[in-house]
Amino acid sequence: MRLCSSIPASRTNDGVARQLLRAGTSPGAHFREALRARSKAEYVSKMNGGLMELEETLYWLEIVEEAGLVPLTKLEALKTETDELIAIFISLINKWRPKSR
Repeated sequence: MRLCSSIPASRTNDGVARQLLRAGTSPGAHFREALRARSKAEYVSKMNGGLMELEETLYWLEIVEEAGLVPLTKLEALKTETDELIAIFISLINKWRPKSR
């Protein structure tokens, strides 16, 4: 959220910041929903939704980086954390994905 606030305001930048904010906060909501899942399949589905949002977050961080909207030092830790969360989500999905026959 702080990164999005630090992006210089303009019509284009505001759109990028809005997309990054939406994608970056959504995985937490998906994870919370997964915790309340009624089945393994529902859990995996919610976690997959969160994984997709993490991938989108990484995309928007790369857009911010390539456009030079904020100093690279502000992005590196967030990109690393996003990669780590992607790995965690994949691990949790694989652990609970129903086995195919």
